[in-house]
Amino acid sequence: MIKIEILEDDFDAGAEIRKVSALGGGAVASFVGQVRGDDRLSALELEHYPAMTKKALRQIANIAAQKWDLHAIVIVHRVGRLAVGEQIVLACASSDHRQAAIEACSYIMDQLKTVAPFWKKEIMQDGSESWVEERQSDLEAAQNWED
Repeated sequence: MIKIEILEDDFDAGAEIRKVSALGGGAVASFVGQVRGDDRLSALELEHYPAMTKKALRQIANIAAQKWDLHAIVIVHRVGRLAVGEQIVLACASSDHRQAAIEACSYIMDQLKTVAPFWKKEIMQDGSESWVEERQSDLEAAQNWED
C-alpha cells in the first residue's frame, strides 16, 4: 500500500500510523516534521504545483518500495501557511523488520527535503519574509542513498 496526501489542513499522525500498523509486519517507522520555532519565526508558507508535487511524492514512494521490502508507505505533506509548532509532514513505512522500515522512512525524508517540489517561505515576527534555500547538509544526506 502506498498513500500520498497533500493537504492544507492538519492531519492525525497517530491515525495514519495505526492504519499502517494494522497491515501487519513487525516494524513501523515514522517521522513527523513540525514548523521549527525560534525567537523570530512566526510562520512557514509552503507552495507547490499539485500535479507535479503528487507525481514527485509518488516517485519517491515507488523507489522506496523497490529498495526495501515494505508493507506500506504513507507520505502526508501540508501546504499553505503553517504556524510554529504545526505539523508539516508525516513519513511512515512498515516492514517485517525494523531496519527496512527505518531506512525507508529516512530515505523518504531525505528525498522530500531535496527532490520534492515544495517552495518554503519564512515569515518572521517583524513581517519580513525570505525563501528557504537548500542546505548543503540535506543535499549530502540525499546523495548517500544513490546507488
